[in-house]
Amino acid sequence: MFKRDNESNGANGKSPVRIDQQSTVRSKNVSIIGPRLVFHGELSVDEDLVIEGTIEGTIAHHKKNLTIGQKGRVTADIHASSVLVEGELNGNIHSDGLVSLAKGSTVTGNVACARLVVEDGARFTGKIDMAASAPIQIVPDVNEEPGKLTG
Repeated sequence: MFKRDNESNGANGKSPVRIDQQSTVRSKNVSIIGPRLVFHGELSVDEDLVIEGTIEGTIAHHKKNLTIGQKGRVTADIHASSVLVEGELNGNIHSDGLVSLAKGSTVTGNVACARLVVEDGARFTGKIDMAASAPIQIVPDVNEEPGKLTG
């Protein structure tokens, strides 16, 4: 009456993916630096970037997402919209968005970002700056009389 074989384990017979086993979500337009590639210099790409190789220098990736994969070894200062580190980074991270340090990653350097996630098992040595954006200031209308409410 009930089928438990494939229904409980997913359609392919494998157990469902747990949160800690999920792979990085990557967009369609993504550049990948493979594990055998070694790059020295300034790197800038106008699409999401996944690094599985070795990079030394600087990475300017202001409006896009950067992933340092598990095999990635980076010695560079990074400027990116968001950064996910699964491998090894020696350098500073500057991000307007989210910086995530995954389980098993190693980061040596300072991080300046809006939001930070450090998973249990990630190693980090450095300083973190999560300075809040300037508070909104209400400036009175110059044509308005002091103490008078307008509506």
